[in-house]
Amino acid sequence: MKHLAYLKKFFWIYRGRILLGVLFVGAANWFRVWQPQVIRQALDTVVERVSYYKNNGGIDAHPEAIGELGTKIAWFGAAVIGLALLMGIAMFFMRQTIIVVSRLIEYDMRKEIFAHYEKLDLAFYKRNSTGDMMSRVSEDVSKVRMFLGPTILYGLDLIFLFVMAISAMLSVSVELTLWSLLPLPFLSISIYWVSTLINRKSEKIQQQLATLTSTTQEVYSGIRVVKSYVQEWAMGRWFAEQSEEYRKKSLELIRIDAFFFPLMSLLIGVSTIITVYVGGLQVVAGKITPGNIAEFVIYINMLTWPVTAIGWIASLTQQAAASQKRINEFLNTQPTIISPPSTVNRPPSTVEGHIKFENVSFVYPDTGIKALENVSFELLPGQKMAIIGRTGSGKTTIADLLVRMYDVTEGRILIDGVDIREHDLYHLRQRIGYVPQDVFLFSDTVLGNISFGKAGITQAEAEEYAKSAAVHDDIMGLPEGYQTMVGERGVTLSGGQKQRVSIARAFAKQPDLVLLDDCLSAVDTNTESRILGHLSGALSDKTAIIITHRIYKMLEFDKIIVLDEHRIADEGTHDELLARGGYYAELFERQSLGEEGGTMDAER
Repeated sequence: MKHLAYLKKFFWIYRGRILLGVLFVGAANWFRVWQPQVIRQALDTVVERVSYYKNNGGIDAHPEAIGELGTKIAWFGAAVIGLALLMGIAMFFMRQTIIVVSRLIEYDMRKEIFAHYEKLDLAFYKRNSTGDMMSRVSEDVSKVRMFLGPTILYGLDLIFLFVMAISAMLSVSVELTLWSLLPLPFLSISIYWVSTLINRKSEKIQQQLATLTSTTQEVYSGIRVVKSYVQEWAMGRWFAEQSEEYRKKSLELIRIDAFFFPLMSLLIGVSTIITVYVGGLQVVAGKITPGNIAEFVIYINMLTWPVTAIGWIASLTQQAAASQKRINEFLNTQPTIISPPSTVNRPPSTVEGHIKFENVSFVYPDTGIKALENVSFELLPGQKMAIIGRTGSGKTTIADLLVRMYDVTEGRILIDGVDIREHDLYHLRQRIGYVPQDVFLFSDTVLGNISFGKAGITQAEAEEYAKSAAVHDDIMGLPEGYQTMVGERGVTLSGGQKQRVSIARAFAKQPDLVLLDDCLSAVDTNTESRILGHLSGALSDKTAIIITHRIYKMLEFDKIIVLDEHRIADEGTHDELLARGGYYAELFERQSLGEEGGTMDAER
């Protein structure tokens, strides 16, 4: 239960509702336990009156007998119905308290976990799969809710009913009570055993279902690759094999589940037979009345579900503890990238854009891969810089360090003369317009994706930013313009359109520092010129860093650095780098020849 101790704070928050629910559980069982006693009184009254009439001339000698018995039975029936109604009302309110509390706690937990996920740094997301994180916030929370709702409710119901029912039975006959309850422990143990087997089989089925679902989703996402490699038949065969495995596991579960109700019915029947037999002997001996036998039979059937639920409750509690342990593992994970305490009450300020790397080295914490080694450069406010280098040279790492997705391993990064680790994290990222290499759009409208950069902007404002990103005409060509849904990850847009919408989203922030990480690779030369024109015009006073594999002639950079083997291999202006030769000059020459070849083909 140590893992479930985390839930204590929620119990305290909703203590009023929970205490009220406990009272309703007690009331419901009090009215329930009364019903067998009323039935016993009714049966004893009928037996006593019929015996009286037989001993005094028979029923025919007492014409008032039918009316008298009918009236008494009617009153007893009304009492049973009244108690049942009161019990039903109490049960309604106990569910409206305890079950509702479980849903409220479920809601609070999901919010808390989601909020905690958002605080965690990028390294956490690289260590853990999306499916695992989703499982903890959905399946695991649902299992904990089953403990908070049905488990606690039926646990309280079991305690109250046991105490009240067995107290009533003991007050009539201790001997008959012990005989009547004899099969019930075996019932509980049997149900627990069956439930354990069911849970084991269920876990295997869930794992198989997860495998089936996740891989199927992958096939759907990569349907272009599947079709282009003509692998439809192979994937269909694989799906059939996995589905057959799922079918076998499901049938195994059904076979075990089939024992549940027959076993329960058998042991209840045994208990009823024992009650009638032993009770009959005691009636003959004059120790109890015939009504007591009926009363005990009702109590036995009444206690069946709580006894059965012992195994079920234990199983749910085990599942909830295991799930809460998984949840706690993530909740106890603390982000390594946080704002310093000194920035808590500091008012937000603009970022001038003075960037300085001082002997920065970085090694990815989980893989141990070195990305940067002793990198130093300085960029003054309003300057534009290009970072060029081969794949894997560390270009994207520089952007990640500037938005502080990671902290440097050695050295330091200064922004406006202050160590980046001393800046308020939220305000720093708010002032940076970052377009990552891996473009991501949300399943929302085009307008919604652009306004994600700055909440509350109008469509007219969004159109201006879209024009700056050279994507306005493309958007107007969509079926519903800016209200068009882009689909999951922007699947309805082309690669170039997605890149430009993400650039418009960054422009919408009106940032002080612009970071473009190879985000113009899927656009043509004319579109590229329009976007770079906005950078050199409207954002002329903003510091900008463009990470690229291409050399842009339309934008004059104040500084260009060339990365190779995680170090700065060369640095300077366009003309200086061309004069020195090397990788930059080779790249420029290849790009120029490619453009000339394209022009000649067009003229032909």
